[in-house]
Amino acid sequence: MKRIYDFSRKPAHRNYTVSDLKALKNSNTTKPKLTMSNPANKQEILACIEAGIDLFVIGPRSIQELRSIAPNHFTGVGTPWAQLDSHKEIMSHAFNAMRNGADMYYTLRSYDVMEKLSKEGIPVHSHIGLIPTFSHYCGGLRGWGRSADEAMQIFKTLKRMEDVGVFAVEAECIAEEVLEAINYKTSIVTFSLGAGMAGDVIMSFVADICGEPSEEKKPPKHAYAFGNVGRLHTQIHSERVAALSKFKNEVGAGNFPYSETNISMRKGEKERFLEALDKWKPTHQ
Repeated sequence: MKRIYDFSRKPAHRNYTVSDLKALKNSNTTKPKLTMSNPANKQEILACIEAGIDLFVIGPRSIQELRSIAPNHFTGVGTPWAQLDSHKEIMSHAFNAMRNGADMYYTLRSYDVMEKLSKEGIPVHSHIGLIPTFSHYCGGLRGWGRSADEAMQIFKTLKRMEDVGVFAVEAECIAEEVLEAINYKTSIVTFSLGAGMAGDVIMSFVADICGEPSEEKKPPKHAYAFGNVGRLHTQIHSERVAALSKFKNEVGAGNFPYSETNISMRKGEKERFLEALDKWKPTHQ
C-alpha cells in the first residue's frame, strides 16, 4: 500500500499509483495480470473488494460513495461522451471528480480536450478499438483490427493519444494479435476488454462477470459469465410477485391483517374506552 496525497491534496493510501501502472509496461510477464471492473453500487463495491479486484472505474456520481467504502483502491471516473457540452464544463467536471477522490479521468472527447486535461496534471483515460458510442461510424458493433489496414489505424490512434499525454486506454474488442504487437510500442497503459491477454490490465464489467442481464439481447463475445446472478434476480422477482399477490388475495378475502400481526388493548381498557366514547360531547358546537 503506497502513501500518497490525492489530487485534492489529502493524505491517502493507494493499492496502485499512476507510476505503478506505467511500470507494468516493463514488468515481468510471468506475474499475474491486474484486474479491473466497474462496481455501480455499495453491494458491488463490497463484492469487488472481497473478490480481490485490483482497479475500479465508475461513474462520477459514485466516487464519494466508493471512497467511503474503498478508500485505497485505484479508481477512475468516467463520463459519457454527450454529458457535457463545452471544454469549460469538461474541465470543471474533471477537476471535481479528481477533488472527490478519482485517480484518473475517462473521456472520449477530442485530442484537444485530452491534451488540455493532461497538461493540467490529470491522468487521462480514453478508448481505442470498438467505441460503442461511435458504432454508427463503423457499421455497428463489431470486432476491430481484423485487417492490417485497420490494425494500423488503431496503432496510429494510440500514438496520437500518446502525443497528447493520454495515460491509459480501454482497448475494446480488438484482435488479440494487434494488441500483442502494439502494447510495447507505446507508453500508454492498456486495459484489455475483449482484446486478449496482451493488455497491461484485464478488464470486464461486473454485470458480465456475474451473469446478469445484458443491455443487448445477445451479450457481446467478450462478456464471459463466471456466475449466474441473473438467475437469482429472476428468482427474487418471482418470489416478490408471489408474495405481493398473496398479500392482495388475503386482503381481498378478508383474512389479512392476521390476529398475530395486530395489537390489542390491555385487559379492561377497551370497556373503559368505549364508555368514555359514549359519554363524550364536543366542546365547541
